[in-house]
Amino acid sequence: FNSDAIKDIQMFKGTAPAEYGGRISSVLDVKMNDGNNQSHHIGGGIGLISSRLNAEGPLVKDKGSYLVTARRTYADLFLKLSPDTLINNNQLYFYDLNMKLNYKIDDKNRLFLSGYFGRDIFEFQDRFGIDWGNITGTLRWNHLWSEKLFSNTSLVYSNYDYRVDLSQDAGFSLHSVIKNWNFKQEFQLFANSKNTISFGLSSTFHTITPGQVETTEDSDFTPQRLDDKNSLDNALYISNVWKPTSKLNINYGLRLSTYHLFGPGNFYSYSNGVITDTMTYKKAEIVKSFYHLEPRLNISYVFDAENSVKASFTRNTQNLHVVSNSTSSLPTDIWLSSGNNIKPEIGNQVSLGYFRNFASDRYQFSAETYYRSMENQIDLKNGADIFANEHIEGELLFGEGRAYGLEMLLRKKQGKFTGWIGYTWSRTERLIDGINNNNWYPARQDITHDLSIVGIYDITKKWSISASWVYNTGNAVTFPSGKYLINGNVQYYYTERNGYRMPDYHRLDIGATRTLKKTKKFESSLNFSVYNAYGQKNPFSIDFEQDEADPTKTIAVKTYLFTFVPSVTYNFKF
Repeated sequence: FNSDAIKDIQMFKGTAPAEYGGRISSVLDVKMNDGNNQSHHIGGGIGLISSRLNAEGPLVKDKGSYLVTARRTYADLFLKLSPDTLINNNQLYFYDLNMKLNYKIDDKNRLFLSGYFGRDIFEFQDRFGIDWGNITGTLRWNHLWSEKLFSNTSLVYSNYDYRVDLSQDAGFSLHSVIKNWNFKQEFQLFANSKNTISFGLSSTFHTITPGQVETTEDSDFTPQRLDDKNSLDNALYISNVWKPTSKLNINYGLRLSTYHLFGPGNFYSYSNGVITDTMTYKKAEIVKSFYHLEPRLNISYVFDAENSVKASFTRNTQNLHVVSNSTSSLPTDIWLSSGNNIKPEIGNQVSLGYFRNFASDRYQFSAETYYRSMENQIDLKNGADIFANEHIEGELLFGEGRAYGLEMLLRKKQGKFTGWIGYTWSRTERLIDGINNNNWYPARQDITHDLSIVGIYDITKKWSISASWVYNTGNAVTFPSGKYLINGNVQYYYTERNGYRMPDYHRLDIGATRTLKKTKKFESSLNFSVYNAYGQKNPFSIDFEQDEADPTKTIAVKTYLFTFVPSVTYNFKF
């Protein structure tokens, strides 16, 4: 995230309030800055790797403001200066743009208009490329009905698309898109000093383009575009934050979700991968509907100024599904909708946490454990064809999942030296008939160990230094266990699903900041940093190829993006 554009970030890992839904994952709620409505300001940074610029100020003093922030990396421009053809033919950059306007109509009404545009580009030696991005826009009306009741009415548009290009090796690229139109009506009622009630509704119209195959002239693949899938995701919710005593806080709620898959198009039913029925639906005709109740409960109790505990239960449903090819290191993801073959995923999670403050809140410690059971989990059959396959739903297998773990965090908040140590032990597994001899196996997202150590030290008023070290277990992947020849072509043989691991990931980043000037009207500083200071070659992907010198042998080819990356950035604000 661009920190210049962010006002607040809130993470819900245990139980999210009832207004959040549609996924069985955690929730990250990001709120943008409104902009300064008193005076104009410009700030930014100019660096070797990236630059950023932001501007804010009043539209009408005391009544409205604007905010514009933009960033772009340009490491790809420096790559072209290298004489090494393995480097100068690569592209690697991202850019993003945040914008927000707000205007106070009167004491009871305020309008907000915000937008985000971002894109990531990665192309490696004409072997493969990844291009993905988001566009989103929000129009929001905030209204104060009384001293106790206010509402937000929002209209949101979003477009997520990505392309995986395998033109050189396979002669094709895969393109997928998700477009959403979302209407939200939210109310918050401050009933009394002990109860705050939230209620409302949400309606989202999804359009999924599950996969388009675009090919080169000499490709063995045929260009193909699958029909878009349209659906409507609705929800009604109500929740209450109840504080019966100064020590006890209870947040409980209920969410009713409904999901409808619409035509037009042909829709198929499968049994063991074989088509058993074909149904044709007209535009706006309902193909399948689902209804679910999702209760939420979160209880926290404060024993004293230093000790507290929290316990929660939540149920969530998810109607958009992603299936990934675990035999590929690249994100060849396919998005699918719930329908007559795919049921909504259901997640039930319980969590228990303990929190303690030390030395007058100078130190904080937390430990939280959780267990989540998941119904209607999805994975691919062995040897499934996922590239623009109209009958991809016939390549799916279904089962259950589980995720459990322990998270611990020790943080120092005050003093010249601040920082934290965070550690998570977790497992994410699936049990699906037809995979791994019907035994539990790790999901691709399974990361057993995750450790981060961060330290910031203010040497003087003008100098500060920082360092962060991260380590995590490599993702679970499916690598070939053998190979065989068919008509002179090499085919790889796969056994256990996600039975291998990518190498463990670890990296040290260090930095130093020198404050050059700081007055009421102008601030400036220099930042010196080294990303991946000891040059660890963390793999982005691992692919298997025939040894040109000895075709009987297979070699593993590791692709990594960076070793160490030094940078200098000049930051300013006036």
